[in-house]
Amino acid sequence: MTLLSATSLVLCRLLLLLLLAQVPPSLGVSPQPRGHLCRTRPTDLVFVVDSSRSVRPVEFEKVKVFLSQVIESLTVGPNATRVGVVNYASTVQQEFPLRAHSSKAALLQAVRRIRPLSTGTMTGLALQFAITRALSDAEGGRARSPDISKVVIVVTDGRPQDSVQDVSARARAGGIELFAIGVGRVDKATLRQIASEPQDEHVDYVESYSVIEKLSKKFQEAFCVVSDLCATGDHDCEQVCISSPGSYTCACHEGFTLNSDGKTCNVCSGGGGSSATDLVFLIDGSKSVRPENFELVKRFINQIVDTLDVSDRLAQVGLVQYSSSVRQEFPLGRFHTKKDIKAAVRNMSYMEKGTMTGAALKYLIDNSFTVSSGARPGAQKVGIVFTDGRSQDYINDAARKAKDLGFKMFAVGVGNAVEDELREIASEPVAEHYFYTADFKTINQIGKKLQKKICVEEDPCACESIVKFQAKVEEMLKALTRKLEVVSKRLSILENRIV
Repeated sequence: MTLLSATSLVLCRLLLLLLLAQVPPSLGVSPQPRGHLCRTRPTDLVFVVDSSRSVRPVEFEKVKVFLSQVIESLTVGPNATRVGVVNYASTVQQEFPLRAHSSKAALLQAVRRIRPLSTGTMTGLALQFAITRALSDAEGGRARSPDISKVVIVVTDGRPQDSVQDVSARARAGGIELFAIGVGRVDKATLRQIASEPQDEHVDYVESYSVIEKLSKKFQEAFCVVSDLCATGDHDCEQVCISSPGSYTCACHEGFTLNSDGKTCNVCSGGGGSSATDLVFLIDGSKSVRPENFELVKRFINQIVDTLDVSDRLAQVGLVQYSSSVRQEFPLGRFHTKKDIKAAVRNMSYMEKGTMTGAALKYLIDNSFTVSSGARPGAQKVGIVFTDGRSQDYINDAARKAKDLGFKMFAVGVGNAVEDELREIASEPVAEHYFYTADFKTINQIGKKLQKKICVEEDPCACESIVKFQAKVEEMLKALTRKLEVVSKRLSILENRIV
């Protein structure tokens, strides 16, 4: 009896090990710690920092912390990265040129000595100075070369009192890479006029100077060149990371497909949105959202768009904004690429009035999903409703009709959104189609969940990996059963001999 129990225990452990061996390596495995493989390519880097009167002294100290954190990550030296800082308000002041400091310690000390100017906001003048003077040979700038980057990072919190468009265009045409960081009530159009393409990578916005430090990680990674990004963990691959010199590509385990974002994997046939899908966003533009949060909502929309296979044959996207009235931003089929859709989303202006969610739902039914508005017969119809408060009109009839017509409805609520209304809008099963978060800053997490939900329900798990996994397990179980039968027979023979 003891021998049989011991044998069974060994076989059970063997079975467990065999089962675990089939689990994809990405599951249950802690990410690799970041290494110290990062080095920065030679760069002439100039910070252009707004210290106008709207920037309080305590806020300017936060900017200095941000500069210091970026500098800490750089490989500093005469033949590596050189750093200069231009401080501006109504006038422009060069705090130190590129040639001034050849060590990281000296740079950090120089940053600590910078003081705000506290007058107007002449951003164009500051950019002109950075391009013609701060990056010049006389100030330590090196001759143009494919091996040396020329970079300017602008930090501002207001509307400039002069023009930035022409000077920025000349800088970009001259091979200078421009990053624009906006804070608080900054003019967003100014940031776009300054920044290089793609603007998603060169324009950043934060609500206040108290959180500007969080951008330092982005710039640390932007200047980092490593031989193995996968080894450091500096990648966004969901399952498999494949290194190449200074870069990487993502891949998926057998049976999964790589989504169009090039990072995440999906078991639904063809990846997120690979069959014909007409997707319309209904976005709350009421005054309670506030301008800075409306920008986060735009990023949320583009996060979803990034996962779609946008084309005439696959996914189409439309956008409707509502407040006291309903406004179609663009219909289904107007834009045929992700880039064009995302640009239209970024350019959307904020309505800033009431909250008529019922009227928006009715518009979706009567207009957005009609053939005249670009909808395709037979395509899956998906509506994503975003709101941050209680509707000022009746939603039940329109919400019910949308679902009766077969639309797949998702409801996303933030802050003061009413969960009963979200559940009323959401398709069945309701728990999988409505989402709520108290804070706009966390809606990107909802975006990640939605990416996995916006998938064709027909054959949602044509998961060859699961089928293969089950088949292997069944084969192993059969083999173990045969081994157990053999062991049992041998034990019976032993017992008979003992008797």
